[in-house]
Amino acid sequence: MGWSKLLGTVLLTLCVPVLLPSCRISYKLNGSAIDYNVYRSISIGEFPIRAAMVYPPLQTTFENALTDYVQRNTRLQVMDSGNADLQIEGEITGYSLSPQAVGTDGWASQTRLTVTVRVRYTDNRDDSKDMDQTFSAYRDFDASEMLTDVQDELCTQISDELVELIFNATLGNW
Repeated sequence: MGWSKLLGTVLLTLCVPVLLPSCRISYKLNGSAIDYNVYRSISIGEFPIRAAMVYPPLQTTFENALTDYVQRNTRLQVMDSGNADLQIEGEITGYSLSPQAVGTDGWASQTRLTVTVRVRYTDNRDDSKDMDQTFSAYRDFDASEMLTDVQDELCTQISDELVELIFNATLGNW
């Protein structure tokens, strides 16, 4: 009886550290807090670029990401007109590059691309939920890379992050 108890203790001691790292609980907060008895439609307007530096594909990338995210995460009908229960519109107000990490040679080794979006959220059923807010997101890239080589991927990543921030502040009601 002593050996089997010892063997069980040894096996438990060896197995627990191996099994615990593979167990984890995760929550993804991307649901919406919408009363579908009150809200049935949303209008997502254009987001023209009003930044000093302009990358034309960014507008389409951002607008498509926002529309797709709303359609995937809500049951709201996306409408083109302003007669919707909810409205989201705004403009891309910033698109900028800035040096970040400085290498031993005194030159920047990282460059940061930052995109800023101003969003006007209108709740046509409850004015107290209206919002006018600015959101910003960025990505760093190696300064040895040309912006033109990484721009599309960075804009997609930044747009996705901005869309999540905007969704959580408006429809997600976090």
